[in-house]
Amino acid sequence: MTEEPQEGSTGAPFHGGTDWHAIDWKSANHIVRRLQARIVKATQEKRWGKAKALQRLLTHSFSGKALAVRRVTENQGKHTPGVDKVTWNTPHKKINAVYSLRQRDYHPQPLRRIHIPKKNGATRFLQTVIPQGTRSGVFLLERR
Repeated sequence: MTEEPQEGSTGAPFHGGTDWHAIDWKSANHIVRRLQARIVKATQEKRWGKAKALQRLLTHSFSGKALAVRRVTENQGKHTPGVDKVTWNTPHKKINAVYSLRQRDYHPQPLRRIHIPKKNGATRFLQTVIPQGTRSGVFLLERR
């Protein structure tokens, strides 16, 4: 028994698609933006319980997870592997990453630090996030 999502629903519906290219990005962006706006409004009204509930809804929604994975895998640093030396470079790996993001299983790992020499002889650190730490991308979406 599958229930069709209603027109104005704000929940986190299951997107049964298992193809990365089949995701409706316009709809996903709309859902995430609407939830973000509601979080901002609840925070401004000092309704902390409501804001927390909406944050949970955002971080558990398929759209939030999909946009977080997309943000990490389709940017300038997408070819840089993390500490675990894994990159999500195929559509299959990306959709598996979306489904693997769970609050209970998440344990943040350290950043990978790369020493980069400067012109004056000193070095600076470049810190890259590992792909499994993509959950932080969801929280970055909240702060926009």
